[in-house]
Amino acid sequence: MAVLKPFKAWHPTPKNVEQIACVPYDVVSVEEARTLAAGNPESFLHVVRPEIDLPEGTDPHDDEVYHKGAENLHAFLENGTLQQENKPQIYVYQLIRNGRPQTGIFACVSVEDYDDEVILKHELTRPAKEDDRTRHILTQQAHAEPVMLTYKDDPTAENLIKETVEEEPLFEFEASDGVIHKLWRAKETKAFAKAFKSISHLYIADGHHRCKSASRAAEQKRKNNPGHTGNEEYNFFPAVIFPMSNMNILPYNRVVHSIPDNFLDTLQDKFTLTVGADPSPSKKGEISIYLDGNWYGMELPLDNNPNSVQKLDVHRLQEFVLSPLLDIDDPRRNENISFVGGIRGTKELEKNVNSGKAELAISMYATSIEELIKVSDEGRLMPPKSTWFEPKLRSGLLVHTF
Repeated sequence: MAVLKPFKAWHPTPKNVEQIACVPYDVVSVEEARTLAAGNPESFLHVVRPEIDLPEGTDPHDDEVYHKGAENLHAFLENGTLQQENKPQIYVYQLIRNGRPQTGIFACVSVEDYDDEVILKHELTRPAKEDDRTRHILTQQAHAEPVMLTYKDDPTAENLIKETVEEEPLFEFEASDGVIHKLWRAKETKAFAKAFKSISHLYIADGHHRCKSASRAAEQKRKNNPGHTGNEEYNFFPAVIFPMSNMNILPYNRVVHSIPDNFLDTLQDKFTLTVGADPSPSKKGEISIYLDGNWYGMELPLDNNPNSVQKLDVHRLQEFVLSPLLDIDDPRRNENISFVGGIRGTKELEKNVNSGKAELAISMYATSIEELIKVSDEGRLMPPKSTWFEPKLRSGLLVHTF
């Protein structure tokens, strides 16, 4: 069963929520974050991207960065920018993008559930990124941003969500990207927690490093606490949990910066290419390739008797194109490949190639939520950058301190 725990969140007021709410730390560069927060001292980017308040060129892993993030957060807590609830709460959080609502439960989940694989992952994490987020958590004594989880649809939880959204929201605002954000306090806190006792697994959608870092931070706190009971707040971390039918996954596209001479001839020798293809593939198993100013359609080969991972388009691309033809064996570390979220569209792929930044662009068909669940249930791992979830959660709406 999954643990769902209410918490005494720190949150903005309806008056300053638009100034505080920001994009997650990992979807913008330092330069983009600096631009977004310019002239806005209340932007939560000062907490999750504190290097923007230090001289340009500051190493993002410098001790000063972590101390600055803690200083900025504690200032928000002390000066009233964020206000704390009087008692633990569970919330319902809704995002509306292009008229499509996505509604989930905002609460704390258990580090123990993550460690015991009640919360299932589908990607590997990188130690350096774990180290960074763990330091932020421990220095701030807070989980500043939630992770995004999903679960197999449950009628009891769905009814509780529907009842909650009929009430007046705590706040509602439209972000600069046009996404509308709404947040409600749930009246039936115990009912939500009880509903999740019958849900066997939660699945990480977005936030693998934050989950692992919450686990590592809790482990360190536990070692330093002789009176550890398991009920301390550091044993829990915030998450927004959506039913899988609500999830929206966009493609995660690729660009290759340098390709061998006559690479188009190589592709045509090995595969059947369609000239003038649609930049966006129309079905699973197809990719579109942008090369020398033209789009080419191509069907990806498939292993015999493939397992759930081998069926993924991102795996098939890796196995039959990237590794054998471009020597990109480890896309996590190979500098010849970069990844472009589907929200940026295929024009961004063309721009990369036309500008000379890359020589080849690959437009993917989106991985499905059913594929993610199946891989997770089987205990397998997806290749890196398999999914791009949209819309993104906003940071700074609810902060969990310990």
